[in-house]
Amino acid sequence: MALPPPDPQFVLRGTGAAIHTLHFSCGSQEPAVPVLFSGSENGFIHVWNLKTHRVDTALDGHGRKSVYCVETMGGKDQLLSQGRDQRICLWDLAEGRTAVTDSVCTENVGFCRCSLLKVAQGRWLMAMAAKALEEVQVLELPSKTSVCTLKPEVGAKLGMPMCLKLWQPSCGSQPLLLAGYEDGSVVLWNMSMGKALSQLVCHQEPVMSLDFDSEKAKGISGSSEKVLSIWSLNEQQNLQVYKTHKLVNAGICDITIRPDKKILATGGWDHRIRIFGWKNLKPLAVLDYHTASVHAVSFSDHKIPSERLLAAGSKDHRISIWSIYTQT
Repeated sequence: MALPPPDPQFVLRGTGAAIHTLHFSCGSQEPAVPVLFSGSENGFIHVWNLKTHRVDTALDGHGRKSVYCVETMGGKDQLLSQGRDQRICLWDLAEGRTAVTDSVCTENVGFCRCSLLKVAQGRWLMAMAAKALEEVQVLELPSKTSVCTLKPEVGAKLGMPMCLKLWQPSCGSQPLLLAGYEDGSVVLWNMSMGKALSQLVCHQEPVMSLDFDSEKAKGISGSSEKVLSIWSLNEQQNLQVYKTHKLVNAGICDITIRPDKKILATGGWDHRIRIFGWKNLKPLAVLDYHTASVHAVSFSDHKIPSERLLAAGSKDHRISIWSIYTQT
């Protein structure tokens, strides 16, 4: 008989608003206490201490406009956040500082989270939806130098970019970008050439979230419909549908593959978090705690596997923390 799904280890409350994004920073020095960053609809970024289950710091840099992306850049003190005020802010939190050190104006009105990729010590690429509706802009940080602007071919009605994922195929090779669009397509872009290498229509509806496993050259995407689409990238850099998985309820807000590539989690409109095996997409658990849409799911990258956590943030103002380490 299958084991019943677990309860959350604990729940974080007190943001006073819907949670739109979550990001763990576990620190390279073990046994560091993992830190969780959350971005909420009221414009605050909360820095949670997972020992005390309380907020250590509340950052206010987006003019009380919803924060929908938070990432760390090489440690828990260098932070990037993106908000509905059309700004991407860079923060330096060392020595208790709470000030925005730099920002990038996106001039984009959508909800597309930017994507970050470390390319060298202290150097990052950042992809973001551009001012022009269908375009994606790639900048280098911290210099904010423009790397390229990716424009669909004339007549390709992709609509707005909805989700982005920068990745590097192997050491020394050029980074590539996967982008999910409003028309249900996923497109693989070569940034040095500024052109699309492959396009795959995975969904009938806009692609709400995607994640990609560069080791297996396999990715997964979800939309507002009842289907998860798994696709792969062959050696000719062509995207192809690998498998689809029908869901009980429609609407996926977020998908994330755990860093060890064993399992993945989805957050849904149906208030549930679903856990799947990544190898064959076998359903492993349905975590049922929240009372509204689950907007964000994030795994910790803690060095000790048994201490790894899953966080889920919901429209119900709560963040649930789960321990779902599996031996398999």
